[in-house]
Formats: sequence, C-alpha cells, structure tokens
Amino acid sequence: MTYKSILTMRTAVEGGTSALVQAEDMARRTGGHLDALCIGVDRARTGYYDASTAAIALTSLLEIAQTEMEEITADTKTRLQASDVPYAVISALAHQGELSRIVAHHARFSDLVVMDLPYREGQGTETETIIETALFDARSPVLVVPEDKSLPARPQTVIVAWDESIQALAAIRKSLPFLQSAALVRIAVIDPSQHGIERSDPGGMLCQMLARHGVTCEVDVLSKTLPRVSDVLRRHATDAGADLIVMGAYGHSRLRQLILGGTTRNMLEQSDLPVLLAH
Repeated sequence: MTYKSILTMRTAVEGGTSALVQAEDMARRTGGHLDALCIGVDRARTGYYDASTAAIALTSLLEIAQTEMEEITADTKTRLQASDVPYAVISALAHQGELSRIVAHHARFSDLVVMDLPYREGQGTETETIIETALFDARSPVLVVPEDKSLPARPQTVIVAWDESIQALAAIRKSLPFLQSAALVRIAVIDPSQHGIERSDPGGMLCQMLARHGVTCEVDVLSKTLPRVSDVLRRHATDAGADLIVMGAYGHSRLRQLILGGTTRNMLEQSDLPVLLAH
C-alpha cells in the first residue's frame, strides 16, 4: 500500500502553502500524482439582502469569488511550474452551500488529502469544512500540517493514539505507509478501561498486528494527568520527539465537538506537529 493519488485544496492565496509543499513532497517520495484543487468560494447569503439590493450584491460576490479562484489558480501554477512530479491544477467555483459536494467528489478518489491546520492566521474559514468533508463524506485520510512544518521521508518516531475505537483503527490502517517507514511507532493508550476487552494487555493486539506489517512498535500506557486527552497526546509527542501523530477523528459528533470541544478539534487548534486523521 502506498499513496499514489494525493490531493490538496486551497481557498485563499495566502493559505494552503505548507500543505502544497508537503503534498508535492509526498508525491515525489511515492512516485504518485499531485492534484491541487483551487476553489473560489461564493459567500453570498441570499437571506441577508432585500429585493432591491440582492441582484447587485450577489453579482458582486460572485465576481469576487471568480477573481479569487483565478488568483489561487495562478499562484498554485507558479509554485508548481518547476515541480518534478506529475501534477494537475484544477479550478472550481463553488457557492458556500455547495462546497462539501465539490470537495467530496474530488477527495473520494484520492489516497491522501493534505491540508494546512485550520483555525490559524491566514486560513480561510472553509478549511475546517474541507477537512471534515474529506473525512466523513469521502472517507479519505487527511494529513494536516502546521505552518512551515514538514514530515520527514523516514519519520523517527510516530505516536499512534489508541482507544480501541473504530475511528482509531481506521486511522492506523490508512497510515500504514507512514508507520512502516518510521524507525519507531509508539502506541499511546491513555487511561485504559479497567473492564475493556484489552484490560490485561492494552494495545497488545494492535502491536501484534502492526508487527506483522513490519512496523517496529512499543506500547505506552499513560495516565490522564492533564485536563484534556489532546494535551496528554501533545505532551507525550513532544517528550518522545515525535514527527507525526496518528489518531481517529471525531469519535463524538461534530456538533458536540463544535459546542463542547473534543480531542479532534483541540488537536486541530493547537498541534505543532503533523497529524494524520481518519474516520
């Protein structure tokens, strides 16, 4: 298994450059193909305008989206014109309500989607929507990268968050190329259940499965000594000198995480390391 079709998406000229660099590098390493989807988002909301101004406002916003799409496309082509990997730059104009449909259509045919971390300065508000659509509607793994960060060709240490969930298992299976190339994979089990099926050997069966794929791994059983699971994971990754965190995404509903927070959202807000997510 390897990543042969790699997709990144941009909705602003000033955003998405770290992901574009990482996606190009991934395509180079794997002998794959890079697709860069450049989206101009029409942010018009018809209910916000009265009849006398609606036509003018909607036309103006559509023209802005068209201009943004052309600028993003031109910037992406400029950045990739000297690339030594096969690539395609695709342009799309989407109303805000149609963004998920367009993203899902492209992401479902990709082995890996690479995006910048959302919620950072310079990121469009659509980045979160794109990531969630790729995860839920396309069922694609998503590698999110912080600004000016890159993932080494051979990571020294990868942290895998394991809580026995189907989301975590999906992320592990879809990250096997990364895990197999790593010098060491550390399976992080935080406060394992005292009554679960793995209570006598937390992470043991997962470690066995990965070992059969040629992965060198160890199990770290951690206590939840900080208020949030994401804080424990990030501190453990820092202490271990990790290059990548692999975790399942949205074990709870997106609405719950939006209102109350959750491990996925907190990680996307605060991680200083690349994170591979799958649902």
